[in-house]
Amino acid sequence: MNFNLTDEQQMIKGVIRDFAEGEVAPGANERDKTGEFPLEVFKKMAKLDLMGLPFPEEYGGAGADTASFAIVVEELSRVCASTGITYSAHVSLGGAPINLFGTHEQKQKYLTPIATGEYFGAFGLTEPGAGSDAGGTRTTAVKDGEEWVINGSKCYITNATYAKNLALTAVTDKEKGTSGITAFIVPTDDPGFSVVANYEKMGLNASNTTALYMENVRVPEENILGERGNGFKQFLATLDGGRIGIAAMAVGIAQGAYEKALAYANERMQFGQTLSKFQAIQFKLADMAMNIEVARNQVYKAAWLKDQGKKFGKESAMAKLFASEMCMRVCDQAIQIHGGNGYMKEYQVERFFRDAKLLEIGEGTSEVLRMVIARAIGCK
Repeated sequence: MNFNLTDEQQMIKGVIRDFAEGEVAPGANERDKTGEFPLEVFKKMAKLDLMGLPFPEEYGGAGADTASFAIVVEELSRVCASTGITYSAHVSLGGAPINLFGTHEQKQKYLTPIATGEYFGAFGLTEPGAGSDAGGTRTTAVKDGEEWVINGSKCYITNATYAKNLALTAVTDKEKGTSGITAFIVPTDDPGFSVVANYEKMGLNASNTTALYMENVRVPEENILGERGNGFKQFLATLDGGRIGIAAMAVGIAQGAYEKALAYANERMQFGQTLSKFQAIQFKLADMAMNIEVARNQVYKAAWLKDQGKKFGKESAMAKLFASEMCMRVCDQAIQIHGGNGYMKEYQVERFFRDAKLLEIGEGTSEVLRMVIARAIGCK
């Protein structure tokens, strides 16, 4: 085993750490208040060739590995989780299904602009009646000549306001259950396609969360992504990779909260000494550091397995489950260490806490992931 980052990974980590500190962190609090999308941040990331980091150079990417992608997500999330989730969804949900299942022509047409940062990647799976039960998709696609007519809606979709095309699922044969679900690439400016961003959220306020409405949206046969009837399987495979991104986000948020708690404990005076002199606080910080490192190692293991072409679904589920629940505990304790100050926006740890909660829900709730792991270990 080799736990050293490669020279390329070290370089990427250094670049994105400096970028996050210099370009992302300064406006994070204000964006949380206003909900302003960090578009300028991502324009600068595109100039650094980061928007298509793990995708092939042939399609505008940088040809980097999954661990490098996880490093970027972690470093962004360490200072601004809204930026972290935007990037993670752009790559692992927006670009990944096209990269995995698209034809050469589809990749040239749809993946390249995502990889170069021309527009954002997005992914339409969740519906009002089909969240954890993704197989309960109600959006339909009916064949009409050489075209498919799509009707339905999607909810809680990240980045869609800034996407010109996105992959989504629709039922093409309701008699076949999940085997009757097909994935389509759909332009967001097609007649009948509406993107509405009016959610009021608990956290991640600067990320773009939307609802999609399709009313007689027509797409050609060539816009089917992968094979007809394989949409459900394709999107489950996409989520396996996406969970690495969410786990990396959790590590980053937790790392940021821990660093603020440690700095505060080393400065805050109580009873004639710093908080960090008290064993109760030392134990909290020690547990935080330990759990963050364990989660990071699990993220890297899942990323390595993916890059080696090995099965990684169980490991990505474990990484996402452990890291997201760990992140909530760390953020909770970061607030506790800050005491009353931790409840105030000025100290930022309350923002980390609010942002962290979604990670136990999105891309597989903790409950669903335990089911995934149980099946993977042989429970019958």
